[in-house]
Amino acid sequence: MALTFMEIWLISLIFLTGIIILVVTLQLNAALKKLSQDPQAPAEEELSWWEKFKGLKPLEQERELIMEHTYDGIAELDNPTPPWFMYLFYSTIIFGLIYGAYYHVYQDGNIQEAEYKTEVAAAEKAREAYMKKFANSVNEDNVVVVKEAKDLTEGSQIYSTNCVACHGDKGQGGVGPNLTDKFWIHGGGIKDLFKTITHGVPEKGMIAWEKTLNPLQIQKVASYILTLQGTNPPGAKEPQGEEVK
Repeated sequence: MALTFMEIWLISLIFLTGIIILVVTLQLNAALKKLSQDPQAPAEEELSWWEKFKGLKPLEQERELIMEHTYDGIAELDNPTPPWFMYLFYSTIIFGLIYGAYYHVYQDGNIQEAEYKTEVAAAEKAREAYMKKFANSVNEDNVVVVKEAKDLTEGSQIYSTNCVACHGDKGQGGVGPNLTDKFWIHGGGIKDLFKTITHGVPEKGMIAWEKTLNPLQIQKVASYILTLQGTNPPGAKEPQGEEVK
């Protein structure tokens, strides 16, 4: 989602404030270090870069760091924060500014929300490819009853969406025939149901569902209809067709 001008202005102001704080901190640190030096003190020997990086005084110079107050005979050394720690602290500020600008101002980074949307889109494409590849593999000749709970649940949802108006919410029948007894007009096997749902019965008002449902969906709703056998719902329509044992 694109940021508004006001949002970009506020974020830029925050980053600018962070840069100012970083610069002021560096300046104050340098000023305090300069003030802490005694002008009458003898010049210190030149330290190596590693000793400067560590910021530690040799043991023989610890007496110069002892603070005036003591507690129960315990003296405290006035050791400043080591330079390496301050460098690390400054680097986190710089990293935060760069990270914020890259991910949240210019939105070039793959932040968590964008990554989630990308993965969801990829999963949806994979699902569509799977459906196109395997959905049409089911036909009137090889269709079988599915018994998995998730498949029957999906079949129930398809039935509730598309079949209730004619066959009733419990399969008791209405405009269409009763689906819970042993009598069928066009056959009561899984292959018969698959064929009837796919091609419909135009002369009796039942549309062909092959343009609305894919073969896998038809297989699931047909399997669900077979689970209604013998449920004997109240108000069931009288038997029609021939008994199928």
